[in-house]
Parts: sequence; structure tokens; C-alpha cells
Amino acid sequence: MKFKINIGDKENEERFFPLFYGLVIILAGSCGQQSNTPSTLETENRIVQQADGTVSLKLEKAVCYNDALNPTNNTADWSVVISKPGRFKVWLTSATRDTSDLSYSSSVKVNILDDHLEVTPEVDKIVQNSGDVPHSYFRADSYVGSFYVPEAGEYNIQVISDKVLAKNAGSKANPQIDDTMLMSVILTPAIR
Repeated sequence: MKFKINIGDKENEERFFPLFYGLVIILAGSCGQQSNTPSTLETENRIVQQADGTVSLKLEKAVCYNDALNPTNNTADWSVVISKPGRFKVWLTSATRDTSDLSYSSSVKVNILDDHLEVTPEVDKIVQNSGDVPHSYFRADSYVGSFYVPEAGEYNIQVISDKVLAKNAGSKANPQIDDTMLMSVILTPAIR
């Protein structure tokens, strides 16, 4: 099918130009719209390093896997964008009712790259009236160790612990059985 428009042919111009302008308007209007492609959705789930160099990994934002037969294999994974590489101190934040004993029954493992940190958390700092934990709990921070990130980029950080629980654990509908809950992992730049 060939279209031949003769300039000066009034009838053909009247048919062609409205179609042409309508097509231009449709194409121009669709250029500014973004679709929810998989890469856009992945970007929304990434944790980005804060301006001060801190990275806060809340358990509620993690992809969690629970092993009902062996809870010590429960894992939480985060995709993290590091823009300021260097050495980081690793802290666990727990919600606890007993500020003298966190009662972790097994060690907690934190993995990034080839670094594997393992510790049985103890109370290093208590934060009272923290908005990060449920009302009847205290926030307890436990130092895990440090690791070095050599360059900027996206990294996977994994925590393995029986305290990695389902997302609704600790809610009013599903009260927490233990007196201690793992809430987050915080990476802070190690300043020399």
C-alpha cells in the first residue's frame, strides 16, 4: 500500500495531517512515562549508603528465609549500594526486655564479600526510649567486628541467625515468644 500526497490536493491534506499530528501527540505523551520494569523494582529494594557513610539494614526491609526445622539457618539478605568504600564497624541492634543478657542461643553470622564475622551478641550499648523497637523493649547494640569494602558498588550482605524471624513476628497479632529480637544491622565508617 502506497500513500501519495499531492501538495495542493486539499482532500488528501485534510485526511493526512490530523492523523499525523495525532500520532505525534501520542508519541510525545508516552515519552515521559516510565514503566515498572524489573530493574526499576530492583532499584526500589536496594539500600543506599547515607551521606554520613552509615548503612542501616532493617530486618523488615530484608529478604528473609526461615528454616522451620533448623532456625539457626534463618537468613536475611540485603542489596546495598556503597558509594564511600572503606572500613566499616558492624553493629547488631536488638530489641530486648533484659538489658543485662540478650539470650542469643547461638552465634550470629554476618557475611559480605569474603568477610565472615561471627559473634554471640552481648550488650555493648543500651538506648532507652528508642523508636526503633516495640514499646515494651529496650534497644541494645552489640559490636560484631569490622570489614573492609575496597570500592564503590553494589554488595549483598547476609545475616544468619535464629533471631531472623518472619515479618509478622513481634506484632500484636503474633506476639514474640523470646525476650530478644534482632531488629537491624548497622554499618558505620571506621574513622581513624
